[in-house]
Amino acid sequence: MQVDMQSEPPIVVCLGSLNMDMCVDVSDAPVAGETVMAHALRYSPGGKGANQAVACARQGARVRMVGSVGADAHGIALLDSLQADGIDTLAVETNPHQPTGVALVLVEASGQNRIVVAGGANQAFRWNATGLAPVLRGAYALVLQLESPVQEVLKAAQWARASGCLVVLNPSPVPEAVPGALWALVDLLVLNESEALALCGLDVGASHDAAVQAIRHFQQWGIRRVVLTLGGAGAIAADGDAVTYHPAARVDVVDTTAAGDTFLGALVAAWARGLQFADCVHQGMTAASLCVQTAGAQTSIPSRTQTEVALTAPHWQNL
Repeated sequence: MQVDMQSEPPIVVCLGSLNMDMCVDVSDAPVAGETVMAHALRYSPGGKGANQAVACARQGARVRMVGSVGADAHGIALLDSLQADGIDTLAVETNPHQPTGVALVLVEASGQNRIVVAGGANQAFRWNATGLAPVLRGAYALVLQLESPVQEVLKAAQWARASGCLVVLNPSPVPEAVPGALWALVDLLVLNESEALALCGLDVGASHDAAVQAIRHFQQWGIRRVVLTLGGAGAIAADGDAVTYHPAARVDVVDTTAAGDTFLGALVAAWARGLQFADCVHQGMTAASLCVQTAGAQTSIPSRTQTEVALTAPHWQNL
């Protein structure tokens, strides 16, 4: 799809989860049977779908959100938060029979996190072609994750392909089974080390060769563009035969929550603006490096201006 650089910002549709994050700060996560005292408890808008929508919006895209919340205070707060970022929430349904999704996020002093999600209304979401297909009209890309029912994700991807809309998939969390038909619809696959291990059995963090081998494995499923994120080790990206390595800047990590979502959102927004794919990945790496320096999910997602300023900093220029 060609982008008219003189037109309005590109449209990105994000279909996925909306959760209220309950973030608990601890020195170390408890082991089985252990009780630890938390340093703080914070409520923060989250959910992989909503996080990626916010990341796309703050990086300059016009965003339409598709998903489901409960008829409760958490649902109202999540919609208000998305709308504050200029995100169109008309396609977010309110389910009177299910609570809004909640994520319990344990954040260790190292910045690493452990997350447990109670999906609630997210798991009751159903793709209604009559009501939801119009949100794809004029969109550059549809961004998908797997915190919504996978069969509904497949239906949305099928409609996106029929609409001429690019399909971006972050297969997180990896379900027990993924429909084989979904892979053939994906134009861009973005996944981390644990997701790659679950899907292809390769430890992509072991070596550069292992990561490239995993990328080629996914490309055999018909996916041209694959990006593997490797945490502090950076990312490896493939656009067809071309493979590029993108190191991460060394920063003080406060909280890794939403770092992957920030990376994906910045990448997709840059791609929709017409940047070369390798440059889009670099944009994503820069945004993620800013994200991990601030606590919280959506509160930590940087703007396009912040990202572009960071790109000029010496620690990026020297990479």
